[in-house]
Amino acid sequence: MNDHRYMNTTLADQAALDQGLRSYMLGVYNYMTSALAVTGLAAYGTKMLTVTEIGNQTFFSPLGVALYASPLKWVVMLAPLAMVFWLSARIHAMSVAKAQGVFYAFAALMGISLSSVLIVYTGESVARAFFITAAAFASLSLYGYTTKRDLGPLGAFLMIGVVGLLLSMIVNMFVGSMGFDLLICVGGVLIFAGLTAYDTQAIKLMYMASDSHSTAQKKSIHGALRLYLDFINMFLFLIQLIGNRE
Repeated sequence: MNDHRYMNTTLADQAALDQGLRSYMLGVYNYMTSALAVTGLAAYGTKMLTVTEIGNQTFFSPLGVALYASPLKWVVMLAPLAMVFWLSARIHAMSVAKAQGVFYAFAALMGISLSSVLIVYTGESVARAFFITAAAFASLSLYGYTTKRDLGPLGAFLMIGVVGLLLSMIVNMFVGSMGFDLLICVGGVLIFAGLTAYDTQAIKLMYMASDSHSTAQKKSIHGALRLYLDFINMFLFLIQLIGNRE
């Protein structure tokens, strides 16, 4: 009888843990997808405000000139990066509302920064790269969530790959080799594809049933930020590989 009660208690506890984990991961994906929507709207809105197309010619508004052809472009490019580091370092000390606000402000800034992609590449190319990235992301994230294999060693290898990727991009800024650029893009797609699976497993392992609602929410936001960056980077490297320029 005692064994039967113990088994029922254990099964109930496991069911509650599974339900809590599913709710937590759903929160991660909801934050991520809503941030992607904010980024897309910000990018499209910025393009509409900065570019006028007449026939086959593109003309920039004064705002477009400021964003893409003045020193302000460096602020637009680097502000999201600075915000990522700040949010990652300070999220534990923020309220949930503030963490949400900063996260979505970051997503909007990223959209402004990425608006040039909508100008440089055709709409068809952007859509194709986005849907390929979405399909690959969904498959890789599902693998990371369900696999029993420890992806920790893979994560350490991939982080070294990210550093190597950044150094290669800096070198190629001076070299300007198209062949080297192609290798960088292929490497970028593969590295962030791997990080998608690794980060999903790491985010899953961050879950603790004993966490307060506030802590769980902030973990969800931080996890969404990681997956958002994986998605965006995979998309950017992929569109450079398969995109058609305007």
